[in-house]
Amino acid sequence: MTTAANDRAPGTAAPPSSASAALVVWLLVGSAFVMILNETIMSVALPVLVVDLGISVSTAQWLTSGFLLTMAVVIPITGFLLQRFPPRRIYLASMSSFAAGTLISGLAPGFGVLMTGRIVQAVGTAVMVPLLMTSVIRLIPAERRGATMGTITVVIAVAPALGPTLSGLLLSTLGWRSMFWIVLPIALVALAAGAARLRIDAETRYVPLDLLSVVLSVLAFGGLVYGLSSFGESARGGSAVPPWLPTAVGAVAMVAFVARQIRLQAGGGALLDLRPLANRPFATSIVLVVLSMMSLFGVLILLPLYLQDVLGASAFTTGLAVLPGGLAMGLLGPVIGRLYDKVGARPLVPPGAVVLCGALWAFTGLGESSPLWVVIAMHVVLVCGISLMLTPLVTDALGMLPGEQVSHGSAIVSTLQQVAGAAGTALFITLMTIGSAEASAGTDVGGARTAFLCAAIIATAMLPITLLVGRPKDRPAA
Repeated sequence: MTTAANDRAPGTAAPPSSASAALVVWLLVGSAFVMILNETIMSVALPVLVVDLGISVSTAQWLTSGFLLTMAVVIPITGFLLQRFPPRRIYLASMSSFAAGTLISGLAPGFGVLMTGRIVQAVGTAVMVPLLMTSVIRLIPAERRGATMGTITVVIAVAPALGPTLSGLLLSTLGWRSMFWIVLPIALVALAAGAARLRIDAETRYVPLDLLSVVLSVLAFGGLVYGLSSFGESARGGSAVPPWLPTAVGAVAMVAFVARQIRLQAGGGALLDLRPLANRPFATSIVLVVLSMMSLFGVLILLPLYLQDVLGASAFTTGLAVLPGGLAMGLLGPVIGRLYDKVGARPLVPPGAVVLCGALWAFTGLGESSPLWVVIAMHVVLVCGISLMLTPLVTDALGMLPGEQVSHGSAIVSTLQQVAGAAGTALFITLMTIGSAEASAGTDVGGARTAFLCAAIIATAMLPITLLVGRPKDRPAA
């Protein structure tokens, strides 16, 4: 692990005082928390929106997966933005976009306008996450990054977990539009606070924006996720486009995107510099982050549908059922971050993967009469396993990079997290649709079991990879 001075990008200003750095980090953490909360806030509302807006389940799930997809398309550009523009300007643009999207969503008369508002929200959210990670690497000394990244875990993982709880509470009292009217004042306060107090010194330089790379990024990530989502709709005869077509376009565009970035990065003009992926510890951590985020977002989408459609729980009860898991992850994040500062990633990540795998296999046994407390307990165990993995993996990945690659490394981490979330959501919804159509004992139960089985298999495949995570850190005395 390099020293804090060496972690700064060449030419950047010295970090501010400890108190000033803490203020900046907490402002960014609070802003990102509110933004990422919106990734899954619609999940519990999907059954209500299907009836209220007169749309199908496959269409409604785009309010969540479309949000994630937009983030995956925009985040690769943030590596370029963080080099080209001052952090304060990026923050203000990000919060302004998020606030505008929230207002549009709250006023939406139908699905089309609501989807537009979600996309505008996602554009702002996409920029905030890499800004937060890059700022932590620049401002926080290496020996304290684990604890700080533990706090960021609350943003990355707990905010999506709390989304269904808040959604269920608001749906049972004020209706689905209130999910946006509650968030809007908070976004405006954060915007005002950032305009008044946010100061991060960082050297900027002119970097040309490669428009072809932007187009290829949109085609690559958009095509793959849209193609996956279309398989479920096609299973019921509702897909207007053959699912293999956007999937193939996305795969070809991804190859072209990667090839172009490799060509441009030699001259410093890549939209997304891929050199961090040549760092073995970084690449290993990223693979595990992607697989764990697929499982997390898949379960966050599947659980509300299972609880409401199979067990007959109300939206409010569904929200309360996932609350203990979100609270557990929030409490564990800083604790695991401090443990990482002491012992490193290896003693934490493999046990976490085992716990995650066991929880997902337990989910495959759920049925029509499973007790609610059992589902809640299994969800708590699941998030405990992910907590043991997420903070050490992300901190290890970014901490191993040279300073000039940190902004692109954080963009890669954030991009792949959102791609994993979008792909996981689309994949598990697709499998649940196919499983429900083919199950003979009960459509909803059969579909849910099929999707949970896929998540369990993915987690099992992850176990051997955890053994490649870096060695434990030396003790401070050493």
